[in-house]
Amino acid sequence: MTATAAPLTNDQNGEGASVVSSPEETRPARPAEPSVDVASLLERGRTLCTPVLREAIGRLAPPMDRVSAYHFGWTDAEGRPTEGDGGKAVRPALALLSAQAAGAPAETGIPGGVAVELVHNFSLLHDDLMDGDEQRRHRATVWTVFGPAQAILVGDAMFALANEVLLEAGDNGGATATDAGRAVQRLTLATRKLIDGQAQDLSFEHRDRVSVEECLEMEGNKTGALLAASASVGAVLAGIDDAGADALERYGYHLGLAFQAVDDLLGIWGATEVTGKPNFGDLRQRKKSLPVSAALAEGGKASLRLADLLADPEGRGHEDEEQLAVRAALIEEAGGRAWTAEEARRQHRTALAALDEVPMPAVVREQFAALAEFVVVRER
Repeated sequence: MTATAAPLTNDQNGEGASVVSSPEETRPARPAEPSVDVASLLERGRTLCTPVLREAIGRLAPPMDRVSAYHFGWTDAEGRPTEGDGGKAVRPALALLSAQAAGAPAETGIPGGVAVELVHNFSLLHDDLMDGDEQRRHRATVWTVFGPAQAILVGDAMFALANEVLLEAGDNGGATATDAGRAVQRLTLATRKLIDGQAQDLSFEHRDRVSVEECLEMEGNKTGALLAASASVGAVLAGIDDAGADALERYGYHLGLAFQAVDDLLGIWGATEVTGKPNFGDLRQRKKSLPVSAALAEGGKASLRLADLLADPEGRGHEDEEQLAVRAALIEEAGGRAWTAEEARRQHRTALAALDEVPMPAVVREQFAALAEFVVVRER
């Protein structure tokens, strides 16, 4: 599956600019009265999936169970219970909703919601270590607290648990054995693509320039593939046919690209106190994210100056806040920020179009649409 980038422009009025703090003239109007309570959808995902997720994590040998509990925000580093931020829970919410799209109760999607959350957190544990990130969700990352070896082991264990949970759905009557196997197959493929995307992302850090098309391919693998699985796994467990599952995957895939475009904006312009990540984190790591790639492709004065700075080996990885702020300003001047905001909206529209291929209750369609809107209008 491939994605085509919208034409590069320096249009500061591109819709979608509201995904990060930006000048008022770039901020499109938000829906006046949302008809769906997205917070309730996300909370339902947490409420139904967290007990099963905790039970699965409890199977891990010590100290992996304690390390996992810390990572999910359930405990502090000493194992004391906390009320930490466990993430947005978009993936479990999608898994439950996809079961309803297939005409089944939301509960049918619980094993799928748990499985995609385990795979997602497996990737976070490994990514934080590979990227050298020291903070996630306003707390120290696992590898900085418990060491790199535990981050690797716990991530591997979570991936194994994800498949275990799905296969158990075929044993305990939550799904047929055939549908559980189909779900495992799709999730395993999504995981391989996710790993491909991380490998591409790491390789880009050693290049001075990455095309927009290459960046979209990487982000489609790294983020789109797992959201595609999230949006279809509950329906697969409920017995939907492959055509319906494929359409739901297309919704999730393009939603993932929209999600990552917003993350790329937040990775440069997001407020640390909101995102829980360092200021200019992506620029500090010289990530070739969408705003950077789009700005480099623009070819104007700011674009060329940015290219010179990124190609300069002096001080690589040790730039101060002022230097990083200059780069952020050049990206914005070259149109990278506005183009990425518009690309998030374009991918959002493509995701919604895929829903038309799946017969489902109108209320379920509205909830899918509301979750998609939530993804592209957020600050963390």
